[in-house]
Amino acid sequence: MRFSLFVHMERWDEEVSHRQLFENLSELALMAEAGGFGTVWIGEHHAMEYTISPSPMPLLAHLAAKTSTIRLGAGTIIAPFWHPVRAAGECALLDVISNGRMEVGLARGAYQFEFDRLADGLSARDGGKHLRELVPAVRALWQGDYAHDGEIWKFPTSTSVPKPVQQPTPPMWIAARDPDSHDFAVAQGCNVMVTPLMKGDEEVADLKGKFDTAVANHPEVARPDLMVLRHTHVHSPDEPEGWRPAAEAINRFYRTFDAWFGNKNAPVDGFLQPSPESKFADRPEFAPEALHKTAMIGTPDEVVQRLRAYEEMGIDEYSFWIDTGLPHEEKVKSLELFIKEVMPAFQ
Repeated sequence: MRFSLFVHMERWDEEVSHRQLFENLSELALMAEAGGFGTVWIGEHHAMEYTISPSPMPLLAHLAAKTSTIRLGAGTIIAPFWHPVRAAGECALLDVISNGRMEVGLARGAYQFEFDRLADGLSARDGGKHLRELVPAVRALWQGDYAHDGEIWKFPTSTSVPKPVQQPTPPMWIAARDPDSHDFAVAQGCNVMVTPLMKGDEEVADLKGKFDTAVANHPEVARPDLMVLRHTHVHSPDEPEGWRPAAEAINRFYRTFDAWFGNKNAPVDGFLQPSPESKFADRPEFAPEALHKTAMIGTPDEVVQRLRAYEEMGIDEYSFWIDTGLPHEEKVKSLELFIKEVMPAFQ
């Protein structure tokens, strides 16, 4: 099982500047490369301070110049916000800049808040049809001249300029949850990325089962890879309560996610207060004590034990989701422990 880093600039107040957050992200990515991580992933989010990434492309192009081995994942770009010609060209340009290290993940999108601002209020639930049309169009544009006459987009003969270094195409990933998404991804020959969010490892097993079903239904396609993305924090065995700050910070992260996802309150200058704890009184999975067990939080030995189970399950890539809401210094310590005391167990 290989490892990747999933990272954004996250800002909870105005005490830390955007420039400092950029430096912090760069430091974490360089640590990941030096530590042997295979890929660094950066997603796409708009007008929200707690996950800052209006486009992963410039951040990844910057990292391409600073690194030499780690692969650079745009994960994920939101299909309804991208025209196929633009998506093909920008991804290919990143592949040229990085000399063949680009990977791209694509998703239908989740936040109605973003759709209200970038997609004329299209329902976020309807983003799947954009995803299903975008993926084959981008792949065709990478390979040469192509005209498109679809439900969403129509354009005359065009091609991706530049062409990607990786041929016939760079790796493509689909963020999947329901069986139809898994089936579409596998049928298209795309790798699959999943996140169990705040659910336990039984959810990982369920998502793996959906992936396996899709693979079995498409014997004509070579088995793609499966990635699990999970909030991760490693603490020293000398800190018996070292899990608690991470679990409490991830609790705030998910309550903030809930506030943005609910789309009921207007943000102020990009900030939105987390949904109140009282809202989750009957949702025990949000409690820090539950997140201690479901998020990947623990000592190096505890984390190794859980990751062994993922490896035995057949997970190909584990992505260390470092957006925990903890201070940068704590993220650095956690990533160092993971590199020094967890990864060697899998080499």
